[in-house]
Amino acid sequence: MTYELPKGFLWGGATADFQYEGGFSEGGRGLSSHDYETDGSKDNPRHHTMKMPDGQIIAPRSSFFYADPVPPEAQPVFLEDAYYPSHQAVDFYHHYKEDIALMAGMGFNVFRFSICWSRIFPTGEETEPNEDGLAFYDQVIDEMLKYGMEPLITICHDEMPMHLALKYNGWSSRKVIDCYLNYCRVLFERYGDRCRYWLTFNEINAVRGFGPCGTRESSGQAHYQAVHHMFVASAKAVKLGHELMPDSQFGTMYAMSELYPASCKPEDVFHRLQERRENWYFIDTMGRGYYHPYAKDIWRRRGVKEIVMEAGDTEILLEGQLDFISFSYYRSNTTKAGDDWFTVGGSPNPYLEETPWGWPVDPLGLRHVMNEIYDRIQKPIFIVENGMGAVDELDENGLVQDDYRIAYLRDHLQAMADAINIDGVDCLGYTMWGPIDLISLSTGEMKKRYGFIYVDMDDKGRGSLKRTPKKSYYWIKEIIASNGAKLAE
Repeated sequence: MTYELPKGFLWGGATADFQYEGGFSEGGRGLSSHDYETDGSKDNPRHHTMKMPDGQIIAPRSSFFYADPVPPEAQPVFLEDAYYPSHQAVDFYHHYKEDIALMAGMGFNVFRFSICWSRIFPTGEETEPNEDGLAFYDQVIDEMLKYGMEPLITICHDEMPMHLALKYNGWSSRKVIDCYLNYCRVLFERYGDRCRYWLTFNEINAVRGFGPCGTRESSGQAHYQAVHHMFVASAKAVKLGHELMPDSQFGTMYAMSELYPASCKPEDVFHRLQERRENWYFIDTMGRGYYHPYAKDIWRRRGVKEIVMEAGDTEILLEGQLDFISFSYYRSNTTKAGDDWFTVGGSPNPYLEETPWGWPVDPLGLRHVMNEIYDRIQKPIFIVENGMGAVDELDENGLVQDDYRIAYLRDHLQAMADAINIDGVDCLGYTMWGPIDLISLSTGEMKKRYGFIYVDMDDKGRGSLKRTPKKSYYWIKEIIASNGAKLAE
């Protein structure tokens, strides 16, 4: 059995600005929709907590998220006794040279990072971009290119300028399409001569309060209307990108945990089909360029009366379809009749072990997903997130012996190689989440670590921020140097 991958395969890591970058109040950066999320834990996930100008404290799941748009002058403020992890994250803003050098030391030839929209346009409505923000990413990109590392840029990673979320209720308004395209044009004109791979959105099929839709309503009508606006924005960005950067390739990232029927009971199997379509809805529309007929059934079941479209929307979706399909894969789930896919996790799977955070470990599920997508869309795929959150501790020698992570990654990379070498899936590359320890999205804690590199920081942002390679750092370096061949050992 050989696990060596095709020549030119892209090996690297992936991050998100609000979990990794920091530099919150520096370089003219504006407020982002993730900036109001507090820290949390496994049992108490992160959430939005803020104070309104009238003194009202906005807590998680409050009416604020379902209210009418808030006037932009009613800007919420941060609580003095709350910790907001995105403000510092792990401070890539000041450590980017060190971090990129450490990634290069593993042999990375690609690095996926997101550009903070509010660092370029602080409110999202400026006519001119913030030059300090543009210059920062110039430096990041140039540092990567110095090591022969391809940038893979996420244009919008679950966030937007808070001003747009408040004034327009996020993507509920078509006005945000114009703001997004103005932002894209600036990025393409500034970085397009150095950046080939772009993702228009991150996990667009996920639902997380202000992100990715930026809306406060929980109704299906509000959500799917906002998503339509995001579809149109993505398609227009792809078309614009191809015009300005002829060699560019565009994808959008989807959360694609594998989903199995909980039993062979026909009702469970059919329910799995319906729930899987909740994900295919996004991939089919953006990858094929049109709404599949089953979309009407999803709208009906989610209480959507009508998707309001403007003249030309149908044409732009077709013209701006994606070049490749990228996705995250961490786990698999099961579902049965009566389950709701929106409550991620589904029914228990007795055949799989779980991570310390209760996520089933299923390497074969990755191979399954790769085949599912490629069989369906027939376009190249890109695995842009995969990894294992665990409690990593330094030993008496100041090292992290993370053999559990090595085992997890070995099994998943072998499954990936089988999908490519045996099943014939066209896969551009693999970027592991996150190569350097960063803030967990789901829980807002540092304790849940993913990286090849340990960062000295606790759940409240205390620590030296010193970077220390783990055992897995040296293991993945050998895997990449052999282009996967050493996975057989």
